[in-house]
Amino acid sequence: MAYEIGALDASLAAAVGNDPSLVLELRAALIDGARNYSDLLARSRCDANWTSAAHRLKGLAASFGAISLIEAADLALQSAPGDPVALRRVRRAVDIIAA
Repeated sequence: MAYEIGALDASLAAAVGNDPSLVLELRAALIDGARNYSDLLARSRCDANWTSAAHRLKGLAASFGAISLIEAADLALQSAPGDPVALRRVRRAVDIIAA
C-alpha cells in the first residue's frame, strides 16, 4: 500500500513537473472525486446507478494510476448494488489514498 502512494505521488509529479502545490491540488481532487463516487455507490439502489458510479470511479482512479482504487471499482462492477464487501473495499482504497 505504501508503494502505491509513492507511485501515485510519482505519477502526479510526472504529470505536473516539480510543483508541489499543484501535486497537492491534484491529489485533493482525486480524493474528493473518489469520496463522491464512493458515496454515489453507497446510495445506489439500481444496477444502472451502481454501474455508472463504479465506472466513473474506475475512470478517475485510472487517470491517476491508483491501482487499489481501480481494483476496488472492478470488484464493484462485478457485484450487485449495495454489496457490503465491494463498498468496504472501495472505502478502504479511498482511505489509503487520503492517508
